[in-house]
Amino acid sequence: MRQLYDRTARFLEDSLKDTVYVLGHKNPDTDSVVSAAAYAHLKRELGMKSCVAARAGKLNPQTEYVFERFGVAFPVFIPDLLPKVEYYMGDKPITVDSGMPLWEALAVMNQSGQKALPIVTPDGRYQSLLHYSSFAQNILKKINPHKKAIIPTSVNSLQATIKAQPVCLFKPNDAFKARILVAALETSSFKRHLSAEDPSTVIVIVGDRTDVQRHAIESGVRVLIISNGALLDRGLKELAESKGVSVLVSPYDTSSTSLLVIYSTPAETMGDDSIKPISRHESLKKAREAINSSASRAIPVIDDDQRIVGLFTEGDLMREPNISLILVDHNELAQAVDGAEHYRILEVIDHHRLGSFSTRYPITFINRVVGSTSTIIAGMYRDARIPIPKPIASILLAGILSDTLILQSATTTEADSDAAEYLSNVADLDIDVLGRDIMVSASQVSSKAVSEIVRLDMKEYRAADSSFTVSQVEVNNTGEIMERSEEVMAELGRIRAAGGHYFSALMVTDITALSSILFLDGDRELSELLRYPRIGDRAYELKDVLSRKKQLVPVLIEMTEKALEG
Repeated sequence: MRQLYDRTARFLEDSLKDTVYVLGHKNPDTDSVVSAAAYAHLKRELGMKSCVAARAGKLNPQTEYVFERFGVAFPVFIPDLLPKVEYYMGDKPITVDSGMPLWEALAVMNQSGQKALPIVTPDGRYQSLLHYSSFAQNILKKINPHKKAIIPTSVNSLQATIKAQPVCLFKPNDAFKARILVAALETSSFKRHLSAEDPSTVIVIVGDRTDVQRHAIESGVRVLIISNGALLDRGLKELAESKGVSVLVSPYDTSSTSLLVIYSTPAETMGDDSIKPISRHESLKKAREAINSSASRAIPVIDDDQRIVGLFTEGDLMREPNISLILVDHNELAQAVDGAEHYRILEVIDHHRLGSFSTRYPITFINRVVGSTSTIIAGMYRDARIPIPKPIASILLAGILSDTLILQSATTTEADSDAAEYLSNVADLDIDVLGRDIMVSASQVSSKAVSEIVRLDMKEYRAADSSFTVSQVEVNNTGEIMERSEEVMAELGRIRAAGGHYFSALMVTDITALSSILFLDGDRELSELLRYPRIGDRAYELKDVLSRKKQLVPVLIEMTEKALEG
């Protein structure tokens, strides 16, 4: 069995280089959350390192108590899995610093194969997008023969772009707006052109003409670039140092050097700042609209701190999502996190009735007649011969005791009792003492708002082509909730109306009296079919009924089918 687990884990790890979320049902109970945390740990131990425990709803007081008591981190909260940009992105893109010379940025673009490069500020925040269209439009402005080009650059950028040998460097990091003069005319003509410029912003490109070199240095130009690798006379070097003129020796000819000077401008000057980034949490619909309006057919993706985390392209719209799911403690999509149907489901581990469920691929499906999914997970550790850490054993024991009402529920099986005994020995915990502790923690639910109470551990079911919901909470005494019965019924009515359900119900289980009461909002014809004693307006006594799954839901399904199908 261990070898089978190992092979399966290796196959999934190799074929699915994405995040695998282990998720319980919406409005999770303790067994659901515990199962997710424990099974994710087991999968990681078996080699699936990208496996993450998650939850699809707020933790109830009992579950919070269990995780905090045994020092286990809460599973990550995922409110929904509706298709978002972050679930379809590829690898993190290469970015370029806003001050990187354009020549280097274009080399990065060519080598990486990216058709667009996000330009980021020194602190990593998105600034603009460099793509071929924006480059073509902006570079034409720099080489327009009818207009004097002004090139934002720095001495360091010039040196890096031209691969020049520095002779003298002054203020190499300071940016300035440069005018380029190529000494191709006679000396007298060159002098007239230079006199018409502010020398502190001029870059002079010249070959081995010492007369032009001397005049440029004496005029105090910003940078003198000597082409073709020509050497500078020692006396002129001393003059340049005294005048504060930076001198670079280019290995290229004059025409190539002139072209490269233009490409020394910072990448940010060629970026398209009209392309606005989208959040990683943005919907695919809005991402598609943004891509369609983007000249580069690519949109930068940012996190909450405005830092680049992706580059979303047309190809990403057609790719498989980068997450997969393992469902625990449920097997019906109606009970799964919203949007689960959009992703590949790898496994289902459950102990409930089978609902309408289908997948495009073969999956591992384990469904056993036991009182708790935690029982199944504990057994899988033992089958795989993986030691159960004490904190994991502790929460698994709590999951079993919670779902079986300390092994007293009608759903309790011998397998649950055996698993509980084994886990109690590993965790060094007394079953009865821990059971009472977690049941007491559950009783705090009575103090919560009714709107929260009726949504705790709420599950949706289907029968006769209709849906209904049944929530379950556990208390030490049902008196407090009975006193708030009008609020309970009003809230059930809102749930029913919002979801278009046939009815909505709340099962309140008294863990002391080992009995329950049922609040139900539905049509009068439906209420007349209930055979439970009425103890109030649409409230019923469920004597000795503790299990929603085994004792109540089958009755409600039969009742619904009878009412709707005649």
